Amino acid sequence: MPVTIHEIAEDELSALLSLYAFLHPEDEMPPRDEVRPAWKRLRQDPNQHILGAYWNGQLASTCTLVVVPNLTRGGRSYALIENVVTHPDYRRRGLGTALLKHALAVAWEQGCYKVMLLTGSKTEATLRFYENAGFQRGVKTGFVARPVE
Repeated sequence: MPVTIHEIAEDELSALLSLYAFLHPEDEMPPRDEVRPAWKRLRQDPNQHILGAYWNGQLASTCTLVVVPNLTRGGRSYALIENVVTHPDYRRRGLGTALLKHALAVAWEQGCYKVMLLTGSKTEATLRFYENAGFQRGVKTGFVARPVE
């Protein structure tokens, strides 16, 4: 499989944002110039890992791994994975699974005692995808709060 996985480079913001358009198609993407300061902060934060899976050099899948320092569990960090998306043209090739397994390896290397991932999907195939990547369903109950508008 012609796949490589690594942190997304600074000059790949446009490719990343193009991929994010498939994550929540109903969301309006902000102009690239407006996201550059956030991109710079993300790239400078050693606890933020924006990972990409590349098929023949083309960014095809991404996820964000955030390592959170912690005072419990012997001071071991935990991690969160968000913004998991694979370009529709590259789905069902194992890219997403390989990417998530890589993200887990990064978290374990950094001493995390757990990695959490939430999905809004109820589709059984999507839930099995996460299980195949190493996540267990039903271990904890997730809750989400959003600002009241």
